Amino acid sequence: MGQFDWFSSIGATDEAVAVLNDQPQLFTILILVLVGLGLQGLLLWFIHYATLKPEQKKKKKDKGGKDAGKGGAKK
Repeated sequence: MGQFDWFSSIGATDEAVAVLNDQPQLFTILILVLVGLGLQGLLLWFIHYATLKPEQKKKKKDKGGKDAGKGGAKK
């Protein structure tokens, strides 16, 4: 009974479970790589958002106001 036998219940092969039981640092490396990729994606999104020109940003539409009732269909 190894530390990573629960991977079998989520579909891992017996060979993969044996490798993880033999070399548990691989699981730690996998988690660190996934976290690093997530942080890199977040950084890229922030750079994209921060460098948008004002005319590229979506403008908020006024849903109400003084002229909201005007401009309807004429009879």
